[in-house]
This record gives sequence, C-alpha cells and structure tokens, in this order.
Amino acid sequence: MPAARESLLDAAYTALARRPWSTVRMVDVAAAAGVSRQTLYNEFGSKDGLARALVRREADGYLAGVDRALTGPVDPRDRLTATAEWTTASARENTLVRAMLTGCWGERLPAPGLPAVTSGSAVPAQRRADGPLPSPADFVALVRDRAVAVLAGPGVPRSDTADLARSCELVVRLALSCVTAPPADTGVADLVRGALHRSPAVP
Repeated sequence: MPAARESLLDAAYTALARRPWSTVRMVDVAAAAGVSRQTLYNEFGSKDGLARALVRREADGYLAGVDRALTGPVDPRDRLTATAEWTTASARENTLVRAMLTGCWGERLPAPGLPAVTSGSAVPAQRRADGPLPSPADFVALVRDRAVAVLAGPGVPRSDTADLARSCELVVRLALSCVTAPPADTGVADLVRGALHRSPAVP
C-alpha cells in the first residue's frame, strides 16, 4: 500500500521535526497518517524499521534532486554548480540529509548508521530500506559518479574520465564543506565556479 506507506513516512518526518526520535510513538505516527497501528507495523515491522525507511526515503529524495540538477542547465559547470547548491540547500532544510551527508547524527535523530538487518518484509521497499544505508563517503562517490556519467556521456571508458571524476568530487566536497562550515563572505556557487575555472577537465 504505497499511499499508506508515504503517509506514514510523512507523519514520521513531521513528528521528528517536532520532537526527538526517542519520544516519537508509533501509535501517534499511525494516528497522524490516518491508519491503524497494525498497518504501521505490517509496513515497517518496528520503530527501527520505520526509521530506516524514513532515512532511505530522504536519501533517495536527495539523490533524485542531484539527478535533476545535473540534467537542468546546458553548461556542465552550471550543472555542477546547481548540484552543489542543491546539496547545501537540502542539508540546510532537512536534518536527516544533513546527518547522512556529514555523519553528524544528533541525539534528536534515529540511531546513527541504522545498521542493516536481515529483512523478512513482504514489502519490497522495506526490504531495500532494511539493507545498508549510504555513508558520507558513499554519498560523495554516488554524486561524483552520477555527475561523471551525465557530463561524459554514455560509452566513455572510465579511464578517460579520471580527471573529470576528480573535478566532480572536488565540487561535492566543496559543497559538503559549506554544509559543515558555511562560508561567511561567499556562497557555494562562487566557490564552485572558482574551482571549476581552474579545472580544464570539465568541458
């Protein structure tokens, strides 16, 4: 039941925005979503299962935004700049995205890392959520590889994209540095453009 699942995840996200995860009650999440508590347990199995699914959804949403940024502007440098801006905006607006990108999980959030569990869920989305969640290093690699695939185009050998990959990773790391320590005098776009100006690898 995808609609109920999304409603439950929305309710859990709203609850998390209002109070620490440790005080969020399953019965309240179910009531806010307009479903029974049994439906909630059928979908997620446990509170940890709900937390893993919520973190997975926010991770997927962030990466979907990366894909949109990379296919938006025509100029490759503008695409990378848009990706960096999306990264910093997402981390600023979404505490779970910030935690996933930086590895800094506060006491208000679900348990750091939420280790993978053996899943017996009948729900495919939950089986995926029960698997390992991306680490900050995984996100760097995921965004870098997405950027290289889009900017280099299909069929380009990996050996021919090493310089481009380094430039794309630099952009991602610049964005993450702006998440953890926002620059005082300039925005992430100016930092990225300055870095790319010195990088001949980006077409």
